[in-house]
Amino acid sequence: MTDVQTIDVGHLKAYDISNQDPLWWGQFMFVFIEGAMFAILIAAYFYTRLRMDVWPPPGDQFPHKLLPTLELIPLILSCAGTYWASEAAKKNSRGGMAGGLTLNIALAAVALWMRIVEWHSLNFNWMTDIQGSYVWAFLGLHTFDYIADLAFTAVLLLLVLIGRCGPKQRLGVHVDSIVWYFLVAIWIPIYVVIYWGPIIVETQQ
Repeated sequence: MTDVQTIDVGHLKAYDISNQDPLWWGQFMFVFIEGAMFAILIAAYFYTRLRMDVWPPPGDQFPHKLLPTLELIPLILSCAGTYWASEAAKKNSRGGMAGGLTLNIALAAVALWMRIVEWHSLNFNWMTDIQGSYVWAFLGLHTFDYIADLAFTAVLLLLVLIGRCGPKQRLGVHVDSIVWYFLVAIWIPIYVVIYWGPIIVETQQ
């Protein structure tokens, strides 16, 4: 009979609040999949654009650029909040986690409000034409992920505020940061496509 070999893992921590934890890598692979989806959508957008002589289609306005550009400010600054919370989770600082998560949520909410205001100013929707389908797909998919993670962050904040900030919750705060960094980073190329895409490639309109 062959001896069964075993590995002693008794010295390992139940929760490793670092980038070595399996949950962190699970989140990393999740954002990798999401990133691939948006990359395919961006490629499809430009493939369609290059096959059309007039863009945007007649009747569609060029998306306004002022408010979406200003939206980038609170959105990018919100990364400071999630970084603060992530580092505080590693140090088991309840106050730091609460402060960082609060800053993250506040700035993210401002950016979301600005996006919704701009969204309602568009004179086309997803059924209007091909540009409408692309723009609303970009906005819809990213905003869905955005709101979902915002809700998750709010739950983490609530847990911290009521004193539930053990290793599990601290790990949740830490891994939440990678999703937020991704949502901010992926929005930049999406912003360029939606608001500058119509003029990146010469148009006849």
